[in-house]
Amino acid sequence: MEFAIMLDLGRRSPDISFEENLRQITEMVRVAEEVGFSAVFVGEHHGHEMTIAPAPFTLLTHLASVTERVRLGTAVLCAPYWHPIRLAGEAALFDHLSGGRLELGIGRGAYPYEFARMANGIPPEIAREQLAELLPALHGLWKGDYAHDGTLWKFPQTTTTPRPRTADGPPLWVSARHPDVFDIAIRNRANIMVAPLSLGIEEVESLRVRLNEAVERADADYTPRMMVLRDTYVAEDEAGIEAAIDGVLYGDGYFTNLFRTDGDVEDGWVKWVDPESIDEQADRFKRDEIRRNQMFDTAEQLRARLAEYERLGTDTYLYNATWGLSFDVEVESIRRFGREVIATYEGAAP
Repeated sequence: MEFAIMLDLGRRSPDISFEENLRQITEMVRVAEEVGFSAVFVGEHHGHEMTIAPAPFTLLTHLASVTERVRLGTAVLCAPYWHPIRLAGEAALFDHLSGGRLELGIGRGAYPYEFARMANGIPPEIAREQLAELLPALHGLWKGDYAHDGTLWKFPQTTTTPRPRTADGPPLWVSARHPDVFDIAIRNRANIMVAPLSLGIEEVESLRVRLNEAVERADADYTPRMMVLRDTYVAEDEAGIEAAIDGVLYGDGYFTNLFRTDGDVEDGWVKWVDPESIDEQADRFKRDEIRRNQMFDTAEQLRARLAEYERLGTDTYLYNATWGLSFDVEVESIRRFGREVIATYEGAAP
């Protein structure tokens, strides 16, 4: 099992400048490479300060300039926001600029707040259709002289420039929960990213079952790798774990806001809402459920819990790093994870 890290630029108030935020994220990436993470992933988001990610390839180009070994990926680009020709070309160009380090993650998108502004408020099933049409178009454009006559896009014979470093293009990852999306990914020979969200290890097992069932339905000579995203914090003691739970509870007040189509955002700043006021999600905000489900623990306990992830077929564990901790606390957690987990975990990438 390999270990990657997910992080994003983002601010909850003007108390920190964008320049300082960029400095902090850059330092986190340097530390992550230093302590042994195999890859760094960033997302795509628009229209708010909570996650500042309007141009993932631009941010990754910056991160490529301050790193040497670590692979660099998107988790994820939102299919409804991209034309196939543009995405095929930008991905190939960045793969060249980074020396072949791109891991290209694509999904249908997450926040209704963003769908309402970037994609005319499309429902999730339409976003899935766009993902299903986008992936084969990327393969065709990378191979060259590809014409597309689809439902969502139509264009005459076109070739991506530059051509990708390898004939098949960079490694593809698809963010999946719905069974149809697992089918789409395998049909296009993409790997799978999954996020158990607020649920426990049983959800990881359920997602693995969905992947295995999709492989059986495809009846093809292809089994994708699986990457699992988890909020993670390496604590020194119980007090540190409780502080991390406080952080995720507070952070959920912003995260939940954007899952409402009419999310409350003013001048780019996402308003905080009390997550406990959302009755249908009450269990999600119980401290004991957060402690059981999220990966907030001492290094010793995390090593034991990670064995269960590996048993379920996790090929890459994706450490989610920017969910609410202060910069100093987050950097120290990343260092501890490198020293006390990655360095001692059999099978981790060097």
